[in-house]
Amino acid sequence: MRTFRGGLLIGLAVAVLVAALAVTYEMYDTRTLKRTVRRGEVLCGVNAGLPGFSIPDDKGNWTGFDVDFCRAVAAAIFDDPTKARFVPLDANERFKELQSRKVDILSRNTTWSMAREQNYDLYFPAVAYYDGQGFMVPRARKLETALDLNGSKVCVQDATTNALNVSDYFRTNNMKYEEIKLPKLDDVIKAYDGGKCDTFTADVSQLYALRLILSKPGDHDILPDLISKEPLAPVVRQRDDDWMMIVKWTLYAMINAEELGVTSKNIDEALKSKKPDVMRLVGNEGSYGQDLGLSKDWAARVIRHVGNYGEVYERNVGSESKLKIPRGMNQLWNAGGIQYAPPIR
Repeated sequence: MRTFRGGLLIGLAVAVLVAALAVTYEMYDTRTLKRTVRRGEVLCGVNAGLPGFSIPDDKGNWTGFDVDFCRAVAAAIFDDPTKARFVPLDANERFKELQSRKVDILSRNTTWSMAREQNYDLYFPAVAYYDGQGFMVPRARKLETALDLNGSKVCVQDATTNALNVSDYFRTNNMKYEEIKLPKLDDVIKAYDGGKCDTFTADVSQLYALRLILSKPGDHDILPDLISKEPLAPVVRQRDDDWMMIVKWTLYAMINAEELGVTSKNIDEALKSKKPDVMRLVGNEGSYGQDLGLSKDWAARVIRHVGNYGEVYERNVGSESKLKIPRGMNQLWNAGGIQYAPPIR
């Protein structure tokens, strides 16, 4: 009887140990790519409605800079940009939903910061869009710079880096302001458009986008000042290095393609190129795609279906869009900007 009980106790102990190891393995699981392939689509967390970056039309078709990056990841994996499903997430829930695996990637105007990487166990693989926080004001106020904002009523969204930045800015410049902090972006827009505050602060890219949906867009100016660094980046879970590498190098492939002059229009010609850098990009030399767990032509798929970085920028937020945001810092490093990708070699 004692032998039976001893065996039972040992069996229970082993079962508990196995369960603990399973939980630990799940914490360090790096199989997002396998799950994505098995599912047949990339689940992408996006902003619920930010013109130029991620917004659905009345038929549920999504467009935007962040949307196109998700499609690029889908193209790299499936050779099909339509195999990206978009999950709209509020700023308050985005990190939690990524951690709980509701989405595979966040591509949602999210600022890369040290605290976010550490506190949420996340990776920001690479900067997709260099931004900075600014201010929008009614043109009737006739303000020229942010230093004229003393005494303003400032609308800002909660659970963003914007609230801390605006506090730091006014304190640094010995100015006073009244903060009107609201949890949802829609509420912030309505408060500003309705006159409950006379200043709206957010990332400048966001201000350009949101100005389009105000009742009188032409009555509002975006001040020239930038009061912070806001490197916007896609986000993935930590301890998921294989997936992080795919997300990171998809973006870098798009940037390198622009630098090399490879576009969605000339990709077929690029496949015939004898230039070493182009040959490595399109998969005709080296095993870079296979090393990522993808096909050798993974980057060519991205460029063919979605385009290079410049194409994505211009059609969504740049010269070909309604926003017409200048490239500025997002211009390539060899054209006056700071956008730069490590080489594929």
